[in-house]
Parts: sequence; C-alpha cells; structure tokens
Amino acid sequence: MNPPSGTDRRPAAAFMIIEVMVIVVILGVLAAVIAPRLIHRIGQSKQSVAAANAASLAMQVKSLSADIGRTPDAGTAIGILWENPGESSGWKGPYVNNADELKDPWGNPYVLIIPGRKNVDFDVVSYGADGQPGGEDENADIVKP
Repeated sequence: MNPPSGTDRRPAAAFMIIEVMVIVVILGVLAAVIAPRLIHRIGQSKQSVAAANAASLAMQVKSLSADIGRTPDAGTAIGILWENPGESSGWKGPYVNNADELKDPWGNPYVLIIPGRKNVDFDVVSYGADGQPGGEDENADIVKP
C-alpha cells in the first residue's frame, strides 16, 4: 500500500547534515575566541601562586636565619629549608611540609639568592614559566620578599 500523496517521509526529529555543520562551525568559533583568554588567565593565576609561595618561603628563610643566628651563606640552595646540610647548628627544620613546596607552579625549583639583588639579605626567586632569568608575562621573574 502506498502512502498518500503529499506526505513527507523524513522524520521530523532528525538533523540535516547542514545543521550539524553549522553547529560545529559555531562551536569552533567560540572555542577560538574563548580559549586564548582562558589560557592567559591560567598563566596569571600561576604567577599569583608563585608570588604567594615565594613570599611564604621567604618567611621560612627568615625563621631559619633566626634559628641559626645568621643569614645562610652565599650559594646556599633553597633545599636547606627541607634538609639539614649538617653544617648549620641550630637548624630546627624542616621548614616546609615537603620538598614539592620548593618548586614553583611550573615545576622549576625556587632559587635562593644571597645576598639579594632586590633585598639586602636574600631573595627567593621564581624564573617563571621558562625557568630562565628575565622575561615578560608568564616568563617574568618573581622576586620575594
């Protein structure tokens, strides 16, 4: 038996391929516009976390200095906050909860510079995303205290 003439055989709920393509193009344009902004925000948040962590480590270096009665010697690594080098009498650490706290959000170790370039006694520095001195934006150096 044949369907009556003038009846549409296409299901009403189905999408045509052109509609699907239009939706994919719209989603692609939205992703292209929004993604760079989100990536930039992630970089800014990592810089904020690095600055806060460097300030916290600077406070721990001050505690270490008070315990040993002096600023650590030039060339001392930031690892002195986690492990006693054996030569520092008065070391009452560890001054951090774990060794991972000695790394910035990009996975690079913070650097302890004695005497400091920005501050008189010492600087705690993160070299940013690239791990190299200098740079701009996400690669900029963060120096605390």
